[in-house]
Amino acid sequence: MTSTVKQAAEFGITKKQALAAPSVFLTDVHSMGLKSTQGLQFLTAFYLDRDDASRTWSRKFFERRKAVPTMTQGGVYSAVRHYLKAVEGAQTDDGMKVAAKMHDMYLVEVKKPEESKAPWDYYKVLSTVPAEQAFQPLSASACPLVKK
Repeated sequence: MTSTVKQAAEFGITKKQALAAPSVFLTDVHSMGLKSTQGLQFLTAFYLDRDDASRTWSRKFFERRKAVPTMTQGGVYSAVRHYLKAVEGAQTDDGMKVAAKMHDMYLVEVKKPEESKAPWDYYKVLSTVPAEQAFQPLSASACPLVKK
């Protein structure tokens, strides 16, 4: 993915066409640079500069790990916290009842270099994609394990 995005920028493809990618991490954008990735669109479950809560948590993560959190680290923390709160709210640990609550996703676009105001300030959140639209309901799954 990183090679393709960089080559698209080098050959001028991104001047006339927006790229979309299925899976991108903040660290990928950082390694390729804003010049190569500007305008790239993708879904992410976490962005460190989305709101005050994500900024606070990301700052604490950085202080502890000396690295910025990607969607994976933010997602693991959020999923565990969300699960524990759902168990508490539902007053059960029944997997199906707890799994009924899922997270929204965010459609983001990589900023142009001149739009970035600080280190790691790379994304513009274009829209929130509700969980019902982002994820297939279990009832529609073709997975044999879900059917049992």
